[in-house]
Amino acid sequence: MVGRPNVGKSSLVNAICGRKVSIVSDKPQTTRHRVIGVFDRDDVQVVFVDTPGLHKPVSALGERVNATALESAGDVDVQCLVLDATKDFGRGDQWVADRLDTSRLVVVVNKIDVAGRDRVMAMLAASSSLNAGAYFPVSARTGDGVKALVDHLVGLMAPGPRWFTDGETNDMPPEMWVAELVREQLLAVVHDELPYSIATRVTEWEWPRIRCEILVERESQKGMVIGRGGLVLREVGRRVREQLPDGAFIELRVRVDKDWQRRPDRVERLGY
Repeated sequence: MVGRPNVGKSSLVNAICGRKVSIVSDKPQTTRHRVIGVFDRDDVQVVFVDTPGLHKPVSALGERVNATALESAGDVDVQCLVLDATKDFGRGDQWVADRLDTSRLVVVVNKIDVAGRDRVMAMLAASSSLNAGAYFPVSARTGDGVKALVDHLVGLMAPGPRWFTDGETNDMPPEMWVAELVREQLLAVVHDELPYSIATRVTEWEWPRIRCEILVERESQKGMVIGRGGLVLREVGRRVREQLPDGAFIELRVRVDKDWQRRPDRVERLGY
C-alpha cells in the first residue's frame, strides 16, 4: 500500500487483516516504518505492506521515511496506489504513481463513505490515465468494497509458502509495537504542533513493567506532552494499557533531544 500521507493506507491494511496491525490517526505521517499485516484464511495467506506516506521531505526523518516507502514498494508482487476520494488527483499523487510499476499496479480509491459519488467518479476518471490493472473504490472505515479488492489481490498472488504461522499478525517486535501505541495515543491526546516532533522508544522491558521514552525537540514541547499535573501522560498511559494484556504497567518519561528529526544520526539511532 503506497500513497500520499493521510489517504488511509494504515486503516485499509487494518480493515483487510481484521485486526489492528498499524497505528492510525488523523494526522499526516503517522506511519514511519514499513508495517507488515498478515491476512489469513483457510486457503490463502497474503502479506500486506503498509508504508509511510510519500511527501516532499523537509528533514532527515522525512527523507528516511520516503526511502522506506519506496524501498518497500519494490519488493512486492502487487503495488496498490491508495488515493483519497475526498481530494482531487494532484501532482503529489502523480509523483507517487510515476515511481510505481504499472505492470503490477492496482489503484484503490479510499474514503468513499465520506466522498460523494461525483467525487469518487472524478477520482476514478482522473486516475484512469495511470493505466493500472484494476481500480477499486473502497471505504476502510465501513468495509465497503474491501472484500472485492482482497479477492482480486488474492487472484494475482503466485503460489508460495505461508511465511507466517497461525496467529501471527505482523513482524513488529513487541517493544516497537508498544512504542508505536504510545505515539498513536499522544497524537490522539495532544492537538498542538507535536506530531512531527514526537518520537517514542521502549528503554526497559521487564514484563509486566515497561518504560517508554518520549522524545521532543524543544523544552517548550515537554510541558505539552506531560500536561498540567501530568494529565496528558496519565491519559496516554491509560489508553495504551487498555490495548495490552492485563497486568501491564507502563512508565512514560519525556526527554528533550534538540532537533532530532533533522539530524541523520539521531534518526538512524531511533530506528527509522
